[in-house]
Amino acid sequence: MKAWFVYIVECSDKSLYTGITVDVDRRVLEHNTSIKGAKYTRPRRPVQLVYSEIHEDRSSASKRESAIKKLTRAEKLTLLK
Repeated sequence: MKAWFVYIVECSDKSLYTGITVDVDRRVLEHNTSIKGAKYTRPRRPVQLVYSEIHEDRSSASKRESAIKKLTRAEKLTLLK
């Protein structure tokens, strides 16, 4: 069974992007170099990983991603500390 990760990257404009993946390193590389990078992050390169957490399955990772995306910027910054 694969582990899933919820991650947050900080973009070059200091905005925060939250996503899920099974391979955080590969995904951050895609955000920085590939057309597979999220539409949001492509014009805001480079991005830097600032947070990640592990989940047992895609369902729990997706629920956590959704919860994080609903947080305010200030709440997300608190989570990063």
